Amino acid sequence: QVFTFNSVEIKVQPSVKVKNGAPLSIICHADVSKSNDFQLKHNFTIFKDGKPVFMAVSDKGDAQYEIPVARSPDTGEYECTVKAGGKTKSSNAVHVWVTGMTKPTLTADRREVLEGEVVKLRCELPEEEPPLHFFFRKIKTNSAPKEKSVFEAHRNYSEMEFSIEEGDNILKFDCFGRRHVKFELENSEYSNQTLVLVKEPFIKPSLAVKPSRNVTEGDRIQFECSTAVAQVHGIEIILQRNRTILNSVRDEKDLKYSAVATLEDSGEYLCKVEQGRASKATKLSVVVSELFPKPTLSTSLTDVDENKELTLSCSINGLRRANFSILRKVSSGDILLKNSRNLTMRVSVNDTGSYTCKAEVKGIVKESKPVRINVYAPVSKPTLSVVSGLPEVVLGKPLQLICHSVMGTPPITFTFYKGNDVKKRVVNNTYATFLDENIRLNDTRGYRCDAKNNHSSGLKTSNILNVTVIVPIKDASLGSIPYGEVEDGSGTAFLCSVKEGSWPIHFKIFRKTDREVLLYEKSENADRIMWHKKSMKRQDTGTYYCEASNRAKVDVRSHPITISVILAAWQKGVIAAFVLLAMAGVGALAVWWFLRKKKRAKGPSLEMSGSALAANLTSEKLTRQPSDGDYYSGSGYIEDSENHMKSTDESKGPDLESAEVEYTEVEVSTLDPHREIDSVPIHFPAPVQKGTETVYSEIRKANN
Repeated sequence: QVFTFNSVEIKVQPSVKVKNGAPLSIICHADVSKSNDFQLKHNFTIFKDGKPVFMAVSDKGDAQYEIPVARSPDTGEYECTVKAGGKTKSSNAVHVWVTGMTKPTLTADRREVLEGEVVKLRCELPEEEPPLHFFFRKIKTNSAPKEKSVFEAHRNYSEMEFSIEEGDNILKFDCFGRRHVKFELENSEYSNQTLVLVKEPFIKPSLAVKPSRNVTEGDRIQFECSTAVAQVHGIEIILQRNRTILNSVRDEKDLKYSAVATLEDSGEYLCKVEQGRASKATKLSVVVSELFPKPTLSTSLTDVDENKELTLSCSINGLRRANFSILRKVSSGDILLKNSRNLTMRVSVNDTGSYTCKAEVKGIVKESKPVRINVYAPVSKPTLSVVSGLPEVVLGKPLQLICHSVMGTPPITFTFYKGNDVKKRVVNNTYATFLDENIRLNDTRGYRCDAKNNHSSGLKTSNILNVTVIVPIKDASLGSIPYGEVEDGSGTAFLCSVKEGSWPIHFKIFRKTDREVLLYEKSENADRIMWHKKSMKRQDTGTYYCEASNRAKVDVRSHPITISVILAAWQKGVIAAFVLLAMAGVGALAVWWFLRKKKRAKGPSLEMSGSALAANLTSEKLTRQPSDGDYYSGSGYIEDSENHMKSTDESKGPDLESAEVEYTEVEVSTLDPHREIDSVPIHFPAPVQKGTETVYSEIRKANN
């Protein structure tokens, strides 16, 4: 038994949109294919907005959900699901809209109320589902309805309160509902109307004025406000003029108020009766005529020099008889100066202030407008100075001046001049400032200022202020003689100079090694200084620079120079002498050692040659005389060398010690017994080998 769902469909009859109260059918149809004719049980479930509303089991392919009377809550999304033989198939969703909402029901908590009380209403839509909007209406005869609305997200009813106001006699109330369906709004019809009767807790008050609504200043005016009330407790009566409360009473039926009429009493009067939320009022207007106009205070002068006379006079237009008084107004109150129409006084600065006068007729007192009197003391001679203190300014910086007058009644007008040019005018109390940002080096114009107030003495002028322009230091440089290298122990001259700058200039010279050391400082009225350091030592090697500053208070540093302290010439000579002496000593020791070794090796040969030649050399010596100072008889030297050395040592004495010692070679030829020996030659300075034997001898040359 094989089957399959081809489709599941849901149908709505008569249509997906039906009127409220009409019948509605939801039909679910399953299209199934079978392998043969066998019975198949179908489980049908119909959902509305995701919730099951109908279930049925049938061996047929259809199921029908009947709604005999459709209502608004039946509106929604319907869907059908069929299960059979372990298989499930669902239909598409269909939206069903039941148009037209049910009629709401309105009830009131009371049918009779007093003015100022509250009526509580309840509107219900029992057959509708939230969310819903509820609208309440208060219907009054010959006036537009007042409407209030409430949104209820989870209830199908709502409540609302309405206040009962003055003039509400017979009231009707109704309501209606509203819902949203598929982004559309749908309203219900209006509910039943509920009738509410309104009773007055008290009648509208009456307001009377005596003697009449039109009175004259000085007349006594009386007001009476009354009402009829069922219950006196909690009632309040209030009398107002132009929103100002004049009088009030509680728990009484009437109110009385009286006063002497003035111009300020003209206006609209209001009598108001209140009890709970109820309120009723009555209005009337009162006009108060003027008995006499306000007085006028006149003065001879408003700006007066101190110690001058001032006259004040008070008058009323068209009226001569009145009680006058002249007063001065201060923060603590009015000061009475004189009960009279006129006042004359000699004023001082302390008399500056506002003055008024008052006039009284039939108990009515009126006051004039205040008059301002200014008493001026003359300004003193102003002083002009630089705000920073000293009368100087750095070139390129602004100059701020202050002009000050110790004496003088403000306001004071200050005028600043540079030369004869007006630079600024300032109105202030005791001082004024001026900022000059155009400072030039060769500008010789002086500054001055004027001070003036309203005193008749006129203006005062300060002394001329001359300001020194300070030129900042520019381009400091450092040099030295000698430059670069200095011999140890010798002196050095340092020259620190600047390209420009105002005098005096403060110079400083530093040496920088691992730290900065101040070597020399001095202030000069010049653009350079020379410092001589008498003796330089090896530890003075390093980097040198100088700084220059003046009253511009800007330190300018030069580029650094490097100075190396080297050995002096005599120090080099001493070191060279020591080195040469050491080398000479080492050389002499080497030669001595070499000659000593040679002498020991050649000693026996020299003795034998000398004995063989003795006889011949003696005869040769007798027959020949020396003819050349550079040559000496070899045999004679050998024969007499010992005696010669001894005689020389004995005869010369100290001269021998200073004689120079030179070494030479003596060539001794081998004697032929059959030949006569002529001579033995001595050569300087190098030995020559001629196949003969060489011996070394010393030849000392005396100083003479």
